[in-house]
Formats: sequence, structure tokens, C-alpha cells
Amino acid sequence: MTTSALIMIILTQGTVIAATIYFFRKVLKTPEKPEPDSYSDNDAE
Repeated sequence: MTTSALIMIILTQGTVIAATIYFFRKVLKTPEKPEPDSYSDNDAE
């Protein structure tokens, strides 16, 4: 394997791993949206 191929593999895998970590963190840090409570919405009826 040539040096340029090794550099290309390392850079490509590093980019994929960095993007994966970034998006996993983004998904896991997002606050949950409150779900509507259908019973409390119909209290006036």
C-alpha cells in the first residue's frame, strides 16, 4: 500500500467517524418535545 493510499484511508475514516459522533451527539442532546395530553385538552367539554 502506498503512502498516499494510507493517508486517504485515514482521512476518509476520520471524516466518517467525526460526522457519526457529531450527529449522534446532536440527536442525543436535543431536548424532548412535550407530548400533548389529550385528556387535559378535553377538560372543558
